[in-house]
Amino acid sequence: MHHDEIIDNTVLFVKETLKDAESGHDWFHIERVWKIAKLISNLENCDHFIVEMAALLHDIADSKFHNGNEEIGPELALKYMNSIQIDEEISNQIVNIIRN
Repeated sequence: MHHDEIIDNTVLFVKETLKDAESGHDWFHIERVWKIAKLISNLENCDHFIVEMAALLHDIADSKFHNGNEEIGPELALKYMNSIQIDEEISNQIVNIIRN
């Protein structure tokens, strides 16, 4: 799957996952972070795909809504990326960004 297609599918996944989220952590929050991350990444020497995926998945399961469990977001992001067969090295980098 091409990176653009993965990004498009991830947008759909995030929108669906967060469709009932409260306003501070809904799709519109993710979209704002994603747009800002893309702007910044265009000024930096970085992997744009990793930046976009981390921005899109960074709050897929906010710990505040899961009894403070800070691993649930990275775990859900990894499960999603495994389901669409993203390279393990890339998915590990994305999870590391989400965790930190």
